Amino acid sequence: MVRLSLALAPLPLLIALPAPSPAAQVQLQLRCEGTVLEARGEATIKRRIDKLAFSLALEAVAPSSKAALGVLQERLGVVRTRLNALAVQDLRVTSPSVWNRYVSAGKPAEFEASSRVSGQLAPSQLQSLISQVGGLPGVRLEPVDPQADKTSDGAANRQLAQAAYGDALRQAQDLAAAVGLSSLRPLQLQLNGGVRVGPMVESMAMMRRTESRFDPRELPEPSDRLNLEVTFCATP
Repeated sequence: MVRLSLALAPLPLLIALPAPSPAAQVQLQLRCEGTVLEARGEATIKRRIDKLAFSLALEAVAPSSKAALGVLQERLGVVRTRLNALAVQDLRVTSPSVWNRYVSAGKPAEFEASSRVSGQLAPSQLQSLISQVGGLPGVRLEPVDPQADKTSDGAANRQLAQAAYGDALRQAQDLAAAVGLSSLRPLQLQLNGGVRVGPMVESMAMMRRTESRFDPRELPEPSDRLNLEVTFCATP
């Protein structure tokens, strides 16, 4: 989107770095003795999958809270052993919770205990995670989260900024040419970035129904997107 207006008053120059970089602002007073053009550019790049972040819910049901917690602890031991065999990194287990489930009158009491387990593992371990952990009793595996290598964030941010600025510049150049202007000078820049990722598996029930193997190469790649707004001063 491009907007055009006339301005002779000084305009502030604002540069905001995209997340996850620390917030930074630089303001200068610049004068535009021409036509002000505002353009919005955007860019998207796909990143190579470096790790898979996973999360699963672990549940157990028993006639008493103590028994439910005991079953949950046993199941957690099996899950932890399987995950350690898959060389899981940054393994996290939440503290357990237990509550009395609603049952119809006359039926035995039921208590449900639950906890959550999360971590990261190599993409090559995707099928093992599903087959060796996802099918265990009381385990509900959620879609994995493909993640890019964080050491390449800086290069990706620079690539995004250059591409988004180029997109905005082309739009402003087209409009400037249409009204007989040829020189463009940036006055204000504002960047907003984010990361978008796609889910992997709809449910474990789907996996059991299709009995298919999951290939990590078929996972959607992490995508970084950047929107950038630029104010230009256009002169003949």
